[in-house]
Amino acid sequence: MDEVDRMPVAGTVVLLRPADRGFDVLVMRRPDRGSFAGAWVFPGGRVEDVDREPGSAEVDDARRAGIRETCEEVGLEIAEPVVLSRWQPPPEAPVRIRTWFFLAEAPSGDVRTSPAEVVDAVWISPAEALAAHGSGEWTLYPPTWVTLHRLSRYDSAAAALASAGVAEEFSTRVVRSPSGAAFEWGPLRLEAGSLPWRLVEDGD
Repeated sequence: MDEVDRMPVAGTVVLLRPADRGFDVLVMRRPDRGSFAGAWVFPGGRVEDVDREPGSAEVDDARRAGIRETCEEVGLEIAEPVVLSRWQPPPEAPVRIRTWFFLAEAPSGDVRTSPAEVVDAVWISPAEALAAHGSGEWTLYPPTWVTLHRLSRYDSAAAALASAGVAEEFSTRVVRSPSGAAFEWGPLRLEAGSLPWRLVEDGD
């Protein structure tokens, strides 16, 4: 078994809710400790034994983990989130977890956060979340930032959900650019040396 096969796996769920301006997503802030300390993220967590079924594909284990973690962290029960992307961390990452992202329409009901895992949770448009990061008010990690950037192209939750179903692959490379640190995924490069971050594609 190689290093990729041995890597821990996680599932993350992006919840969408229709809003007057189009749609909002649910993001939550982690405590100032542990993984993603102080960052705004989507609900989710590692695949555990309870999420695994004999002969099941990794994506299905990750989906079950995402469903379970969403209920535990924000008190919302969802059924079958649609796969959106798969994120492979760079070799130099201190903690390497391969993470599957899913989209789901938010169920009715109030958000009930787990005090041990969530400091705050808000419904916000993708564009507003990106602006909060660009101003330095919020901390986002590249997979969250890119996912929000992708979602900001859609004008409704239905359109965003219709775009999913096949996992977009992101195998991360950390590189240096004229503006500082950057992250690359094939032809995409996230310029992250200073705020606001900027996503460029070969030829831009």
